[in-house]
This record gives sequence, structure tokens and C-alpha cells, in this order.
Amino acid sequence: MKHDHTTIITGDGQQVQAQAPVIVSASRATDIPAFYTRWFFDRLQKGYVRWRNPFSGRDSYVSFSNTRFIVFWSKNPAPLIPYLPILRDKGIGCYIQFTLNDYELESLEPGVPPLQQRIETFKRLVDMLGVGSVIWRFDPLVLTEKIDIENLIEKVTRIGDELKGYTEKLVFSFADIAGYKKVGRNLSQAGVNYREWEQASMLEFAARLSDINLKRWGHTLATCAETIDLSEYGIKHNRCIDPDLIALLSPDDAILQNFLYGATSDPGQRKACGCILSKDIGAYNTCPHCCLYCYANTSSTSAMANYRTHRSKRFSDSIL
Repeated sequence: MKHDHTTIITGDGQQVQAQAPVIVSASRATDIPAFYTRWFFDRLQKGYVRWRNPFSGRDSYVSFSNTRFIVFWSKNPAPLIPYLPILRDKGIGCYIQFTLNDYELESLEPGVPPLQQRIETFKRLVDMLGVGSVIWRFDPLVLTEKIDIENLIEKVTRIGDELKGYTEKLVFSFADIAGYKKVGRNLSQAGVNYREWEQASMLEFAARLSDINLKRWGHTLATCAETIDLSEYGIKHNRCIDPDLIALLSPDDAILQNFLYGATSDPGQRKACGCILSKDIGAYNTCPHCCLYCYANTSSTSAMANYRTHRSKRFSDSIL
């Protein structure tokens, strides 16, 4: 399965070919809701974005002409709230992958709002969109000399108790720092003595989380892009671009339902990823949250520089 293509006219009058995805991901690469919402909805109105391939550096175009559903990813989707009626008016569905971690004491997420403010944003979005349309992620789970499994269980439990009745699912992953040299470098430069997860520690965490979930919440538990099998604890492998959830949230959209019927896995994602085909429109190295464990930023300095550049030309057809 591949995206359809169409011909568009760019802002400077060029006639170009563009991908025309049914599902848009906004975005795994940067926090569009937190920092680029105004830009995104301006581009949605204009009908297309220009997207730069992070590996080749080549630009291509993405048309919204076929878009029926958007999956947002964010640590602070509050700026999205006043724009959500626009999607409804356009007949475009959405849900939000809301990463709601608690690393305040350790300052691992220096650019995110206070935890309680983010919890209130989560609840407000659920009130607007409904339970199931806002998915709680505690992602990634980071081990350091100051954060052990006990600390993580306490952090997850505290947020989980606050969100009871507002979510049905918890998605998590184990920080794979060894897989991203720049992440290890950034953590070390910040004075964070991190530890890698081992199978035994993953199993211990899974067992404890499963027990708490059974006693307190009754959520669906799922890992994101993890190869380890935690099914004995009732923990599934997640599909973050999830055809079943999209179908549930857009039951009357015949075009979308037909697309979902034949949807296949996204070949552009990691092997352990269960997502179906979508088109991500974000750009790496542009997120001012500056999380110390972030794989999407090379460094906080470069991310902030790119964000300032964007702010100086915020109505460009591309984030970068």
C-alpha cells in the first residue's frame, strides 16, 4: 500500500506532484500541537505542506486533499484546543497521543509545562473529544542513578490515579539509549548517569505495573515498538496509528473505512512498530521541549535555533 499522488499549485505558482495521504501523523518528529499549531492549521487551509526527508535532505510535497484523519503526538497539546472545531467542520477526525510523564524533579523535560497543568489539559481534551480520543503515554521510561523501578512505578501510579475515568489505555516504552549515541551524549553532558534496561528489569516493571493496573484502573496496557513479549502480564504490542481506533472514532466515514479495510503496516517505521500507513509531516531537530532523552533532536542548541528560524517565517510552507 502506498499513498496516492496528486498535482498541486504551490504558493509561488509551481505545479508539482504531491503525496495525498488519507492519514496524517503530526508528528513523531516534533511537537506540532505545542509549538506549530498555528502553522499547521494555516497549511491545512492552504491545502499542502512541504516536507524535507531527514535522511536525503530532499524536499517533497504533501497534499491534504485526501486527508480524513490526523493523529497528533504531543507533550503539551493545549494550543490545539481552540483549533479542534476546524477539524470537525472539515470532516477530519483525530485522536491525540499525549505523552504525560513525570520527570519534574530530575529536570529531564525542561521545556514542558508543570505536571498538574498537563494533567488538566488532558482532562479538558477528553471532555472535548471523548474518552478514547486522548491516549496516555508514559514514554519513555528512563532509568538513572536517581530513578529506579520503584520511582517509576510511583510516578506512573500518581498520574494514573489522577487520570482515572479519563483514559482507557496506557502506552509505554523502555528508553533505548544505547541505540541513539546522541541521546547518551546529551544525557552525559547534562550530568545524568543513565542506566540501560535489561530484560530482567523490564519484566519486573511489567509485573508491578500489571498488578497495579488490575487493582486500580483496568486499563489496556501496551508497549510502543518493543520486541519483548510481555503478554504474560496482559501487556500488548501497541499500534499507535491504530486502524481499529480510527474506525471506532469515524464510523460514518465510508472513504476512511474503506481505506482502513485494506491498510497495511507502515514500511517507513521500525520493525517492531505496529502502525498502519500514514504520512508524518514533522521535522527532526525542531522541538523546543529539549527533553534530555530525545532521539529527535541532535541537541537543544540546534533545536532552538531551528525553532527561532521558523518563528521568523512562520507562514512558510515547511517547518524548516
